[in-house]
Parts: sequence; structure tokens; C-alpha cells
Amino acid sequence: MADTELVLGDDPSLLLVDDDEAFVRRLGRAMEKRGFVVEVAMSVAEGRAAASAHPPAYAVCDLRLEDGNGLDVVEVIRERRPESRVIVLTGYGAIATAVAAVKIGAIDYLSKPADAMDIINALMATGAELPPPPENPMSADRVRWEHIQRVFELCDRNVSETARRLNMHRRTLQRILAKRSPR
Repeated sequence: MADTELVLGDDPSLLLVDDDEAFVRRLGRAMEKRGFVVEVAMSVAEGRAAASAHPPAYAVCDLRLEDGNGLDVVEVIRERRPESRVIVLTGYGAIATAVAAVKIGAIDYLSKPADAMDIINALMATGAELPPPPENPMSADRVRWEHIQRVFELCDRNVSETARRLNMHRRTLQRILAKRSPR
């Protein structure tokens, strides 16, 4: 979908809820260039307050935020504005969370890293139309590396605990962590 084809309707309001400041700033600029009126929230509390005060026509919510679950924001948006189009983003892709997001009212569920065009395609998809697959999907090696990094961060960067949770030898994990991320 080219930028010129984007038809936002009468209300181009977009709420971005994510605690990754660099990501949300970059995405916000990209969405503003495409005609959205962007409001940013960096926590569940800020997201709920923004959704209550000005229910957006569109929203992109991260699933895991420092102060809770992004699905709480989705619930508020759906209560205040049932026709809004909400996308849930996460770096922790799992079938159970995708099902929960859709049950609550999200129209799609995307894994990070998702670029602005992936998000716009998902937000603007109608009916049974599916957005096209990403042009540059992550390689299997990159997905594995991202998963290891997430578990490592969740374990407070404790190599022994991370290795135990991943059912991996500690030295193998140390070698993986010492390398650069694959493409």
C-alpha cells in the first residue's frame, strides 16, 4: 500500500503505547508523515488515561510494558470506542497471547520488530483481506537470537539462570551472547 493510497477517514487519531522510547518515537514520526495524529503513551497507566480522555480511531499497543499488560489499554479503548482499529505488538510472540489479544478486540497481532508499513497494512486491512507478508522477514537465526536476548533480559542478565530456562549449556549460551546479532 503506497502512502498516497492511505485513506484514514474523518478521524486520523492514533495512540501508540510502548515503553521503548526510541521505537515509539521513530514509529510516531513515520505515522505522522502518513497523516495520523499521534499521541504517545509510555506505560499502561498513561495509555489507559489517554484512551479514556480521547478514544483513538487507531491504536498500536505493546503487549508487555513495565507497569503491566498492554491488553488493559486495549480493553479501555474497546469500551470507549468499539469501532477503533487496534494492533497489538510484542517481542514475545506466543499463540496464547495472540488469541487473548484478538478476543479482547485487537484486529491483529504483530511480532516486533515491525516497521511502519507492516503496522499500517495491518491497521488498514479490511474484512478477510490479509496484509501482505513482510518484505524482509527475520531469519530463523535472528528469531532464535532475539528469543535468547529476551530471556536473558527477563533473567536480569544472569547467564546461569538464562541457560537453565533455555535448557542450554552455560558455555554455549556465553558464546552466543558474545557474538553479534545475526541478520
